[in-house]
This record gives sequence, C-alpha cells and structure tokens, in this order.
Amino acid sequence: MSERFETYNLPRLSDEEMVVESRAFYEEMNTRRSVRKFSSDPIPLEAVRNCIDTAGTAPSGAHKQPWTFCLVTDAALRKDIRKAAEEEEFKNYHGRMSEVWLEDLRPFGTDHIKPFIEDAPALIVVFKHVHDSVDSSGKKPNYYVNESVGIAVGMLLTALHRIGLVALTHTPSPMGFLAEALGRPNNERAFLNIPIGFPAAGVEVPVLSRKARKDVLVEHHG
Repeated sequence: MSERFETYNLPRLSDEEMVVESRAFYEEMNTRRSVRKFSSDPIPLEAVRNCIDTAGTAPSGAHKQPWTFCLVTDAALRKDIRKAAEEEEFKNYHGRMSEVWLEDLRPFGTDHIKPFIEDAPALIVVFKHVHDSVDSSGKKPNYYVNESVGIAVGMLLTALHRIGLVALTHTPSPMGFLAEALGRPNNERAFLNIPIGFPAAGVEVPVLSRKARKDVLVEHHG
C-alpha cells in the first residue's frame, strides 16, 4: 500500500436502518430556521469550536481547505462590525438592490438595521482563501474555492443546529470591511458573517414552506 493512502472502513447499516436513520435526520434538520433575534445568554465556546472542527471535515478542491473561521465574541469588535455592515447595507437598500430583489425580501421584513450582529453572543465570520499565501514562488492556486467553502458552511450550520444553537447567514455586500476589522491577510476574502446563539424568548420566524421532493429531485434509473 502506498504511504499516501490508508484503508478506510465505514460501518454498513441495513437498508431498513438507512431509511430510518436518514428520515430521522431529515426530520431533525427540517426544524432548522434562520433566526434574526438572539438571546444574550452565553454559549459554550468549546462546543462551537467543535462545530467549526466539523466544518473543517468538508471536502475541498485538491484538499486545499481554503477557509478560515473567525470566532468573535468581543463586544466592541461586534459593535464596530455592525456599524460598518449597516453603512454598506444602507447603500444596498437605498440604491444598489433592484426593485425585484427588494420585493423578494419584503416578506421577511429585513432592512439595513442589523441588531443581531451585536445581540448574538458570537459571530463566526467565514473567509475564503482565493489563493494560498504568497511565497518566493508566487501565488499558489486554490481550486473550486466557493464550492468548497459553501460545503463547509453547510456542515457548520448543520453542526450548530445539532447542538441547539441558531444562526443567520448574513451577507453584507461588499464585505471588505470584515477582513480589515479582523486583520485577515490579503489572500482571504469574507464569505459569510454568521451570528450564532440561542433564540430569543418568543422569537418568531416567517411562515414558509420548503420545496417538495418532487420539485427538487429528478431521478434516472436503468
């Protein structure tokens, strides 16, 4: 066996067990919702670190793992991030966004005011590595960066939900202020700002439905 490979084994469930386990996991994940109002209660940061470790198990192009997760609890820093985010979001809601986009957002009641950045006890700011660090040989490329980081974020959100935390995928645009605020190197670009915590007491979320299986699944069988 090559030194670059190792034997891999995964316990094999029966067909019946697979159906039961997959349905149970779906039912659990179907309770996941994006939340914009957070409790100020502290959260166990080691549990959050474990969730970030889980995100880091995601597949990535050429196994370059082109991501950095910044865990931010500092109140002054979150205040600064909110101020910068709201400045950009004001421009978005008052000129950058199309009328169609604004109309699509109206059912969710969003605007340029983002109190959740400060109200949530922590932020996870995700950065993508557009290339590896520069050395004497120049930039080292990364591959399928958006796809890789997107998969990792999905696994992060799943892990957070699994332990009873809620999250919001916040995408202020442009997001250059996040790299500056958090002192990230030039090869990193902000991908998502994710406030996390426990939901506020009595929090409400929009009434919505998810697409049915028939609307998202196309099967081809021989």
